[in-house]
Amino acid sequence: MKVGIVVPYSWSFWGAVVEHAELQADALRDLGCEVKTIMGNDPPGQFTRVLHPRHGRHGDPPPDVIPIGRSVIVPANGTLPNIILSPRAFFRIRKTLERERFDVLHLHEPMTPIPCVAALALWEGPTVATFHASGELRWMRIARRTWGFLADRIDRRIAVSEMAARSAARWIGGEYEILPNGVLIPPHAEPGGRAHRIVFAGRHEARKGLHVLLRAWPEIRRRTGAELRLVGADPLRVRLLMTRLRVPDDGIQVLGFLDQESFTAELLAAKALVAPSLGGESFGMVLTRAFACAVPVVASDISGYRDVMTPETSVAFPAGDEQALADAVESLLADERRRETMGAAARRLAQERYSWGSIARRLVDLYADAGAR
Repeated sequence: MKVGIVVPYSWSFWGAVVEHAELQADALRDLGCEVKTIMGNDPPGQFTRVLHPRHGRHGDPPPDVIPIGRSVIVPANGTLPNIILSPRAFFRIRKTLERERFDVLHLHEPMTPIPCVAALALWEGPTVATFHASGELRWMRIARRTWGFLADRIDRRIAVSEMAARSAARWIGGEYEILPNGVLIPPHAEPGGRAHRIVFAGRHEARKGLHVLLRAWPEIRRRTGAELRLVGADPLRVRLLMTRLRVPDDGIQVLGFLDQESFTAELLAAKALVAPSLGGESFGMVLTRAFACAVPVVASDISGYRDVMTPETSVAFPAGDEQALADAVESLLADERRRETMGAAARRLAQERYSWGSIARRLVDLYADAGAR
């Protein structure tokens, strides 16, 4: 089976949907599928630096990625995704579909222009789509009125959570199968023997709550003596935020973007992951990433995270409450036996619920069902 995965974002900039698509492609290949991913790419250089203040991946995409053009930042749902809006992308997608002759297309965020909308308009074969976002999704008002009719071309609809399903159904209706984000699970992960450090992973966006963590950090540092490793956020912007908040850099390491292997190594060395997001999360993908590495989490009690967190794996605190965040981190780090027990439970949960092996097998079944319609 030859599968085409269409992502409306840029390979050059890390994000949950981009990571999801990459891991999905790897898992499908493990089952014998031939997979190509159609998405944007922003080569490093002055033009990219002007358009994108965020720190991205350098170099060329891997051979299985078919780039269709540069991206631009479009504010949506409290985040700043890098979406491909160049009209040239339409024609590149048309050529790609004609050349590759896929058996099935899998679209991520299918109502997002230009790649997914173009694919829906041009593709005549079986189509499966995954809806990731949750919340008001006000931009869908325009999508529904202009190209919303293309949603009828989707044979099977997937949502990564109940929230994502409700958000999509509000605008375009339909029935959705809940299939959570899979997670990269390293072959070995022991909860003990960790460095005395915690990790934050996320972009420098207000909804990710990095400012909440930084405000709480001096107190956390004083009480625990732990180190903080910041992953994913642009180092320069983090430094500017710390200056604005008047937070000293004592114990803080700003690592910027890390590839999968390096990020896994960071998690395998940490005692906890802190996720202080303020809202807008449809699924706690960063939480399950930590779980897979036997890392318990301290996370905001918000919709999206609640579907992932359990008392055996996580410590919740009210979103935006700096004092509660400091208390939660201190309580977790103060009891090493409890922390290790939670880490072991977190890894079991990731293996049982979020293994890409089982998710990929379900996807293959959905592809076959879509092709039979």
